[in-house]
Amino acid sequence: MPQSRVLLAAIALYLSFVAVSRAGDAPLIFGLLLVGPHNDKGYSQAQYEGGRYVEAKLPGSRMIYLDQVNPTDRPGLTIPQAVDDMAAKGARLVIAGSEDMRDGLLEAAGRHPEMTFLHVSGDDVLTGKAPKNLGNLFAKIEYGKMMAGFAAAMTTKTGKIGYLGPLVNDETRRVANAAYLGARYAWEHVRGKKPGELTFKVSWIGFWFSIPGVTADPNQVAGSLFDQGIDVIISGLDAPEALTVAGSRREAGADVYSLPYVYKPACQLAPEACLGVPYFNWGPPFLIIARQVAAGTYQPAFAWLPPDFADMNDADKSPVGFLPGPALSAKNRKDLDTFSAALGSGAVDLYAGPLDYQDGTVFVPAGRSATEKEQWYCPQLLSGMQGQSAAK
Repeated sequence: MPQSRVLLAAIALYLSFVAVSRAGDAPLIFGLLLVGPHNDKGYSQAQYEGGRYVEAKLPGSRMIYLDQVNPTDRPGLTIPQAVDDMAAKGARLVIAGSEDMRDGLLEAAGRHPEMTFLHVSGDDVLTGKAPKNLGNLFAKIEYGKMMAGFAAAMTTKTGKIGYLGPLVNDETRRVANAAYLGARYAWEHVRGKKPGELTFKVSWIGFWFSIPGVTADPNQVAGSLFDQGIDVIISGLDAPEALTVAGSRREAGADVYSLPYVYKPACQLAPEACLGVPYFNWGPPFLIIARQVAAGTYQPAFAWLPPDFADMNDADKSPVGFLPGPALSAKNRKDLDTFSAALGSGAVDLYAGPLDYQDGTVFVPAGRSATEKEQWYCPQLLSGMQGQSAAK
């Protein structure tokens, strides 16, 4: 699909957040496939609560869900099998929450042309591989991650920031890069520090969340980062271990902090260590699409939705939020507000070139900004970041 059409599709869906119509309300059974536990205080719980939002806002709707849909927790289960079960229970819409579900969802969509499928984080509409009954949805969490990086760089006393990453793919590199760009901007343009004095180290655990015996232990990885003199860790995991480790370290007297990811109330786990949380707000976009499916008007598209910068924490409008944490100082919060406003107005464009990848190849040349497609497909971490750009 040409980029202009991609942008138009995203804009059309985004504009509908401003005034969500009650038209098309009708009974709808919809299925939700979650990669992790529905109560993980992270990515899967955010989607689960997005589904509950739909139930509350769309009369007669009912969600059926299956969580921990991954080969370790449910060995032998396939996405088509899960969809067959949901179809038998009357589901007309199935929302799959993880990039890893791509192949199985494509197969299921082919087997059930009477149903509508939504792949969260997928891009098969963009690449032209999607059947007519499958759409893609994601939110530009990159802006929230830029704000997380900014808060981290404004807070660090050692000049050393850690990033606790999940598995390695385009999405996870993309959001890690966004956090680094936000940190670098704060470090250089607000604090007036030299670029070479900032350390930004990425460590991957191998999956979206901890699986004993399969992934690295995120508690141990976070602890190791703190042991290396890093005093702020930004998490890219679907679960809150980085924050809980930071909270334990603070209780023991260490001056360390963290920023959890994807789940709005996450700071409650260790408020004294929490600088803030970038999070997804899936309720509004899920509701828009559920209403359209119920009314028979949904047109599958690739929608990558920006925040509502007028109020990123508006629960009924913005698909991306950033909630400042109790540990963020009043001064740094004020500077963060200024930075957020500049991102929203376009006064600050962190994707403006020149930007290079780790190996020195050009990401964005001087004189222009990265296109959405260049941002979406992200083969490496950026120059200036430490850590692996690919899985070992």
